[in-house]
Amino acid sequence: MDYRTLEYLQGLLQTAVKAGDSRDAIEKFLATLREQFVFDNVAVYLQDDLTQTLEVVYARAIGRAKSAEADAAWGESFAGQVLAKGQLLLQDPKPDSPSDDRLHQAYLLGLPLRGDGLIKGALVFVRFGGPIYEKEHLTIASVAAELISLLFERIAWMETHSKLHELKRQMQLQEDFVSTISHELRTPLGFIKGYSTSLLRQDTSWDESTQREFLTIIDEEADRLALLIENVLESARLQSKTLPLRFQPLRLDAILRDVAARIRARYKDIDISMDIKPVPSIRGDGVRLAQVFENLFTNAVKYAPSSPIIVLLNQVGESMLVSFIDRGPGIPKESLPFIFERFYRVRSDKSVTGTGLGLYICKQIIDAHRGKIWAESLPGQGTTFFIELPINSSK
Repeated sequence: MDYRTLEYLQGLLQTAVKAGDSRDAIEKFLATLREQFVFDNVAVYLQDDLTQTLEVVYARAIGRAKSAEADAAWGESFAGQVLAKGQLLLQDPKPDSPSDDRLHQAYLLGLPLRGDGLIKGALVFVRFGGPIYEKEHLTIASVAAELISLLFERIAWMETHSKLHELKRQMQLQEDFVSTISHELRTPLGFIKGYSTSLLRQDTSWDESTQREFLTIIDEEADRLALLIENVLESARLQSKTLPLRFQPLRLDAILRDVAARIRARYKDIDISMDIKPVPSIRGDGVRLAQVFENLFTNAVKYAPSSPIIVLLNQVGESMLVSFIDRGPGIPKESLPFIFERFYRVRSDKSVTGTGLGLYICKQIIDAHRGKIWAESLPGQGTTFFIELPINSSK
């Protein structure tokens, strides 16, 4: 084997080692391979672990057949033979093939692809009109098949690693949620138990004003506890797609004004400004959309205290766009992609409590309306939540 061949094989190896995602990896590898090993068509088949059928995961017409790609013979049945026999196979054109039509003069070369010590698929090369595959070609193709086998094993390992990493992250989120929900449940229960026990004491008498204060706290904490439990149950129903939604014609401007009035009554010092354009009605569940808007208001109060809140409503094409803008500390860049995930909580401010369910519930409700919700934020400059809802919904 001369130096040039060794250099070529080294290039193949380096391309396989440096490869990224599957299609990009195969493209680069086959481009390097074709520098000395000529082929017109190439296809990679892998066996599905569940159905045990061959599926083409990559196919490309490069040479003589690329102008007739749809008519080119990819050799699926030939790939099945390679898989069944587990060895390199050659197939020359059929004796009755028209000699004046190169596309019917297919020389096939099939090589098994291995993974975990088993035959997992087949690599098929096609040459139209020749030349036949020489011994040197078979050696190069065999090396290529081994490297592609390694490449797919590496891709599968990376996918498994990514899934395990995501699973670990989800498990951590759930562990955090259990810890958080335990604390969130204990706090109102502690208040209710403490103040009710105080009221029931036989050795102490409370004046009417103090009794009312204690009962008010018990009432507020009971509401807080009920809301917490409802959020947990609702998130479970949303995840299982069993939460009923009642769609009817409604006006978003009216819902936004009603929710803003309730928020102003609850938070006396809040500064809310609204710029609502005249808009057509849409079909939706008014109760659930009000729940989304109320959650975004309370979210702004929680994470951007003392910040003014600006609400915009506009029609953009065939959609309604609602914007909630605050001038708070913003959301860290690394947290932004995850804020709508179940149980996820931004940890920039440890004094802020929550279950990580609010924004998840918002997203599920908006998704059920065939809409979109997202956030944009600059640390130190504030956050804007956008909700886009279709005017004409098929619901």
